[in-house]
Amino acid sequence: MRANGPLRLLLLLAVVLSVGCTSPVEPVRSPAKPPVPALAPYYAQEPAWVDCDDGFECAKIQVPLDYAKPEGERIHLSLIRLRTHSDRRIGSLLLNPGGPGGSGIQYARAAATVVSPEVRERFDVVGFDPRGVGESTPVRCLTPGEIDSYVGLDGTPEEAHEVSALERGAKAFAAGCAAKSAKLLPHVGTVNAARDMDVIRAVVGDPKLTYLGKSYGTHLGATYAELFPSNVRALVLDGAVDPALAPLEVNSTQAEGFEVALQAFLADCFEDGACPFRNRTAAPALDELHELLRQADAKPLGNKLDDGRAIGESWALLGIVTPLYDKNSWPALREAIRQAFEGDGTGLLRLADLLIDRRKDGSYSNQTEANMAVNCVDKRYPRTRDVFAGAAVKAARQAPRFGEYVMWGSLPCAYWPVEAAEHKPLTAKGAAPILVVGTERDPATPFRWAQAMASQLASGKLLAFDGDGHTAYRTGSRCVDASIDRYLISLEVPPEGTRCPKITD
Repeated sequence: MRANGPLRLLLLLAVVLSVGCTSPVEPVRSPAKPPVPALAPYYAQEPAWVDCDDGFECAKIQVPLDYAKPEGERIHLSLIRLRTHSDRRIGSLLLNPGGPGGSGIQYARAAATVVSPEVRERFDVVGFDPRGVGESTPVRCLTPGEIDSYVGLDGTPEEAHEVSALERGAKAFAAGCAAKSAKLLPHVGTVNAARDMDVIRAVVGDPKLTYLGKSYGTHLGATYAELFPSNVRALVLDGAVDPALAPLEVNSTQAEGFEVALQAFLADCFEDGACPFRNRTAAPALDELHELLRQADAKPLGNKLDDGRAIGESWALLGIVTPLYDKNSWPALREAIRQAFEGDGTGLLRLADLLIDRRKDGSYSNQTEANMAVNCVDKRYPRTRDVFAGAAVKAARQAPRFGEYVMWGSLPCAYWPVEAAEHKPLTAKGAAPILVVGTERDPATPFRWAQAMASQLASGKLLAFDGDGHTAYRTGSRCVDASIDRYLISLEVPPEGTRCPKITD
C-alpha cells in the first residue's frame, strides 16, 4: 500500500496564484563540490529554465542511471520552480509529496496551498519528479486496462481460485515492469533519488538543502540526511514513516491506521444529519459497512461511469480509503457510502480514481507503477505467496476492514525481477536539527512512526499534532504552520514536547 498524501484531492482544492510583474530575485550559485570527482559534470549543470505557465519555470537536468558508473548512461529529471520576488530570499525549498510515485511537479504547482505565504516569500519553491516518476525518466509496466484489472482483483480472497488470481496478477505486474523498464528498475530506489536531490541542490545554487517532504517523502529526506549530513540546512519530515520497520510490519501498521481513521470518520459522521448509517454507534455501523462490502464482493455495485469496471469489494475499499487521508473529504465519503447503500458504487469509484491517479479518459499517470517499483527495491519482501497469506490472516485480526487488502497489495514484490536493497539504519549523524511531524490519528503513517523516526535520527525533533488526516502542515492548524515556518525561515526548532492542539470549529 502506498503512504502518499492525498495529492490528487489537494490539487482539486488548490488555487495556484499567479505571480506579479516584479522581477524575481536571481539565485546566487555557490560552487558545488560533488561527493566524487566523476560527478562534477552533473553538479556543474546550469538548467535551461523556460516559462511553463502561471509564473512557473521548468527545466530538465541529467543524472547518472547508475551512480556507481557516473560516466555511463544518463537519465533525466524534470524540475519546476516558482521564484520569490523578495530581496530577503534565503534559497530554495525542495518539495516531495510522497508516494513513492507522487509527482513533485504537480505538487509544486499547488504551492499557494501547500506552502505558507511567509515561506514562499523567502524561498524559491522547487518541485521535481523523482527518477522513475512522471515527467522524469519513468517506469512503465502495464497498460491502463491491465492496471484496471489488477486493481480490481479481490484483495480479500476467500477461495483458492481468488488467491491464485492475485498471484497471477502480481506475477504479471512484475513481468510487465521487467519487460518495459529493465534498465531502470535496479536504480529507482530511494538512495538514488536522494543522491539526485543533492544534484538538484547544487544546480539551483544552494550550499545546503532546505526540504519539505510528506509521507514517503520523509523517508527520502531522512535518506538524504544519512548520505549528506553536512549538506542539511533544514528538513521538515511531515507524516513520517518508520525506516526501521520490516515491509510487512509497515503494511499491518498502516492497515491499523486506516481502522483508527475510519473510527474517527464514523464519530464525525454520527454528528451529521446526512450520515447514511442507520445506527449511530460504531460497532453496528461497522457491521453495516461490512455487509456493504460483502454484497459488493458477491455482486458488483452499479457503475454509472459505464467504463466496463465492475465495482467489487476492492474498488469499494479503495474508495473508502482515499478520503480517510483528508478530513475535508469526509463529506464526499458520506455521500459515496450513501449511494453505495442504494446499490450505486460510482461515488466510491471516483474517489478510488483520485488516489491512483486514473484520469477520466481511462489513462493513468505512472504513479501506481512507480510506487510498486520503488517499494519493491527499497525493502526485502518475502519471496513466497504463502508468507503473504499468513501475514494477511494475522493482519485481518488486527485490522478487520483493511488488513488483508493492504497486505496482499504488496504481493508483486514477491516476484520482483530485481533484488531489493539491504536495510541500513538511518541516523543522519552530524546533520543539523531535523523536524519530524506526526499527526496523532494519521491513517497512512501512524503517529508512532513519527515518534520512531524522530528517535532514530540523531538530530530528530518531534512536533506532535492532535489531529485527523494524513500530514499536518497547511491543514488548518495555526500552531503547526507557525512552528514549521519558524523552523524553515529562522532554523528555530519547537521546544521539546510541543503538541499542537486539535483544531476547533
